[in-house]
Amino acid sequence: MKKQGDIIKELTKKQLTFHLFFTQIVLLTIALFLGILLFEDWSTFGSQFRLTSSIWTVGLSFGLIVVMLDLVLMKYLPPKFYDDGGVNERIFSERNIGEIALLAFVIAVSEEILFRGIIQFHLGLILSSIIFAVIHFRYWAHWFLIMNIVVLSFWIGMIYEVTGNLLVTIMMHFIIDFLLGIYMRFKSSKARKEGMSHEQRPIS
Repeated sequence: MKKQGDIIKELTKKQLTFHLFFTQIVLLTIALFLGILLFEDWSTFGSQFRLTSSIWTVGLSFGLIVVMLDLVLMKYLPPKFYDDGGVNERIFSERNIGEIALLAFVIAVSEEILFRGIIQFHLGLILSSIIFAVIHFRYWAHWFLIMNIVVLSFWIGMIYEVTGNLLVTIMMHFIIDFLLGIYMRFKSSKARKEGMSHEQRPIS
């Protein structure tokens, strides 16, 4: 059986984009059905979206903290700790900043609505964090990555518990995916340029 990373590497950019957006549509569809079943009225669900300063003071700030911690860990830990089979590199390496922003936004909205706005709202932080980790199955084979995603889910979940505002966690989730996506893009671009430089260097 092929690994997810091998399958993704065989997809064209267009096919990969379709797969990514289709997955988010599925999550939003699940959220819709669960919302219909679990909420007595949509005003209760809508009350989770509030335009407050905490979107920036909490969501943006904590998103930046997560990114900085990840970048520090990537610098000092062995590369194998962040090895997901090349999936994230394949997803982000061939995209411009606008495409990365759109993808990060769609992922943040769909996952936060489902996991925080629906599941955590009704079933609690622990169960929602476990389910969140389970769907990120490409990390299962790496203890550090699965631990990383579980801790991140609990952290975002705690922010939601404190604020009760989905716009805060959407902002946090977006900042994390967007900035790390840009990092993966430029890291991949730098590696390609260095590879071309080595290939063109004359043999002495």
